[in-house]
Amino acid sequence: MARDTYRLVIGSKHWSSWSLRPWLAMKQANLDFEEIRINLRAPNKKELILQHSPAGKVPVLWAGDLMIWDSLAIIEYIAEQHPDAQLWPSDTRARAIARSVSAEMHSGFQALREHCPMKFLSQELRDTHIEAVEADIRRIVALWGDCRQRFGGEGPFLFSRFSVADAMYAPVASRLRTYVKDLAPFGDDGRAAAYIDALFALPAMTEWKRGAEAERAEYAEGAG
Repeated sequence: MARDTYRLVIGSKHWSSWSLRPWLAMKQANLDFEEIRINLRAPNKKELILQHSPAGKVPVLWAGDLMIWDSLAIIEYIAEQHPDAQLWPSDTRARAIARSVSAEMHSGFQALREHCPMKFLSQELRDTHIEAVEADIRRIVALWGDCRQRFGGEGPFLFSRFSVADAMYAPVASRLRTYVKDLAPFGDDGRAAAYIDALFALPAMTEWKRGAEAERAEYAEGAG
């Protein structure tokens, strides 16, 4: 049976952390999809998004005539439709933890999100952060270290090979690169820094970066 065609509606690649998550998962699953980008700084961005989703937010996945409008829900759907991509760990215990850490990212780390928004191409290293942000960073570093120690195996990712959890935390890696000078004061023994390097070494992350750079040039010219 022929599979549905995919259209993924995303926001600007410099800013849209939630768009990066399903985009990266779909790239890592080697899926073909049409990318529809919304300029999140356009004065009519709301109207543009509403053309694709009544929820008024990005990302949105259209699978044929099926609309899915939440990042984690999109990735769950892709994982179900493409089991050969192995976007969840095969081991039951590892998969349970992967789902837990993905859900924690989906609903948590509000201080980091508020005070350190994703700016994929920027570097704004800070000497200090407010207490709530530092608490979020310490939790993330501890979580990454625990996953790497328990499930990392021979691969560079949280559960050895790339998984949904890595897609969920890729924008966090971007935030830490932008705002945090050194992860060691937050408890990193080197595993978190190495994990960030592994994520940014992915060809898909390089492709996302090139897209963000192209957008920046486009917006500077007053297009989009």
